[in-house]
Amino acid sequence: MPITIEGALTKNLDRLYEIETECFKQEAFGKQHIAHLLTDYDSISLVARADGEIAGFIIGIIYGQGNAFVGHILTVDVSPAYRRKGIGLQLMQEIEKLFMGKGVRTCHLEVREHNLAALRLYEKSGYRKVNKLKNYYGNANGICLRKVLA
Repeated sequence: MPITIEGALTKNLDRLYEIETECFKQEAFGKQHIAHLLTDYDSISLVARADGEIAGFIIGIIYGQGNAFVGHILTVDVSPAYRRKGIGLQLMQEIEKLFMGKGVRTCHLEVREHNLAALRLYEKSGYRKVNKLKNYYGNANGICLRKVLA
């Protein structure tokens, strides 16, 4: 199944929110938050299409830290029907390329410590655990991961 990656548009909002809630249930970003990120100058939002359908998306943001730019992946979502097909990996690779094109040299993200599928994806992508985030997801711990891009 060929996967295409393209910029996310505000007209995709309903589908993105649908996927976000499939993936994260009560911890999902709200529709207004996603809409804000889609139009934020410092954010990068991409969708993955399979057979013409939006199968997943990724949103990251760039900010200054000292004299460097840092990328922060806020969410990586793949609809359950499209998982284990390499879509998450393709989305990660594409956003990293765009980050590097904007001068970003390091990228980080957070994940639930027991989300083993996501942890495997991130570690396969070259991310390494930096620290544990106590009660980051309400009563569940998170892990901060980081990758040097250049």
